[in-house]
Amino acid sequence: MEKIKFSQLQISKEILKGVEDMGFEEATAIQTKSIPLIMEGKDVIGHSQTGTGKTAAFGIPALESIDENIENMQVLVLCPTRELAIQASDEINKYGKYKKGIKAMPIYGGQPIIRQIKALKRKPQIIVGTPGRVMDHMRRHTLKMEDLKMMVLDEADEMLNMGFREDIETILKDVPQKRQTVLFSATMSKEILKITKKYQNNPELVKVVHKKLTVPSVEQYYFEVRNNMKLDVLSRLIDMHNPKLALVFCNTKRKVDELAGQMQSRGYSAEGLHGDMRQTTRTRVMNAFRKGIIDVLIATDVAARGIDVDDIEAVFNFDVPQDEEYYVHRIGRTGRVGRVGKAFTFVSGRKEIYSLKGIQKYTNTKIHLQQIPTAKDIEELRIRDFKKEIKKAVKKEDLRKYLDIVDQIMDDDITSVDIAAAMIKMYVDKDEEVKEQEESSDVFGDTGAEPGMVRLFINVGKKDSVRPGDIVGAIAGETKMSGKLIGTVDIFDKYTFVEVPRENAREVLTIMRNNQIKGRPIVIEPAKGKDKR
Repeated sequence: MEKIKFSQLQISKEILKGVEDMGFEEATAIQTKSIPLIMEGKDVIGHSQTGTGKTAAFGIPALESIDENIENMQVLVLCPTRELAIQASDEINKYGKYKKGIKAMPIYGGQPIIRQIKALKRKPQIIVGTPGRVMDHMRRHTLKMEDLKMMVLDEADEMLNMGFREDIETILKDVPQKRQTVLFSATMSKEILKITKKYQNNPELVKVVHKKLTVPSVEQYYFEVRNNMKLDVLSRLIDMHNPKLALVFCNTKRKVDELAGQMQSRGYSAEGLHGDMRQTTRTRVMNAFRKGIIDVLIATDVAARGIDVDDIEAVFNFDVPQDEEYYVHRIGRTGRVGRVGKAFTFVSGRKEIYSLKGIQKYTNTKIHLQQIPTAKDIEELRIRDFKKEIKKAVKKEDLRKYLDIVDQIMDDDITSVDIAAAMIKMYVDKDEEVKEQEESSDVFGDTGAEPGMVRLFINVGKKDSVRPGDIVGAIAGETKMSGKLIGTVDIFDKYTFVEVPRENAREVLTIMRNNQIKGRPIVIEPAKGKDKR
């Protein structure tokens, strides 16, 4: 099925702006088929595997259905796990960030129910919860059901596998009968069909048909990586394999821009490529990549369609693709003209593991798990490569000119062995920064920041007439770091917290300790965690 842009789906300008902020360029197949039907108010059965963009498929219509004048819950989404509930709620809130007064909230076991009851008093219209905790709130009458208009079962097959069938049926019996019911499942078992028959009204079946895919002859590997470690792992793999040209794929335009800036700050010759760039810029970047002026190209799937370069030795899936077709197109960029290509995929969390399994199933290929290389692994590889180069040079090169230099150094009471050892150290220590990054990756500990960020304390606040722009401007101006990389800024009366990327935190601390904000010398230090200060 041909994919379309979100702007073609007749969604509101506020939602479209939220989608654009997240950097998505086009809708997946399940989104293209499901969104119009759900927005028409029809019951829908979505048959598609994990990782195809189902949250947007039901989340966008859910947001569009909300009546802002009604404060009670209007949409209830059931998810099998707390992780998926949190993730789906966060994603829905991002899509709806420009819909004023509309909010999604996750409820799940393991979190104090009293805290959730207090949060429910703020009247979120969309609740995303696990079956057990939803039932708890229903029993306590802390979820008001009278205005519910849409019920969503996300990953219904997984909920049944986890033994939630009775809970689901109890919930479906107690919610208003006049409602829209949407169900998504990777499989269509007898149990799923029984639920659809009993609780849905003439549902439309939306099934994403998988094409027969031919995977190119490429060595395929994956790494289980926390999101905040992906940048470090990408850097290590590029250092380790040293590809002539490398292509890195991200799912969103925003991630492309962010990652390109981070790679450049680490000294890599990297550029980004996505649909928001002017044609002249895209042409310049592509020409530089073809000529090897830049050797790491970071792109979205849509922007990469015009890439036809034979010397790409490695493809990195920084984000797991939302569609198995994308995976095949991505890795097909390497291993051309009889060359051996490598493809590396970064997997973070249970949901992405499922997505990768789906890719392997529908492409009928094996993607091998590998351990994340350490700084020591990279050092050993560099030494091994260096020894090979030395032996090759001894056999083939004319070294007389350099022997004279060795003789001159030896006149200073230094042996030839000392000279050789010093040269090896100078070569190997090019990667010393990699080792330092590994050793100091957790030096800040828990500062209460988002993953991949460090939260810093600064002793100026509202009483000093400080605004968020002053903080961002000071840090960006002094460190030359892009202001876009700076995260949340929380300003209190006498102090401020600001989040910066973990890889930039040491530099920010070093430079800003000798600076002023609003004419006042500052004290800046790592925060002690949101619950400790």
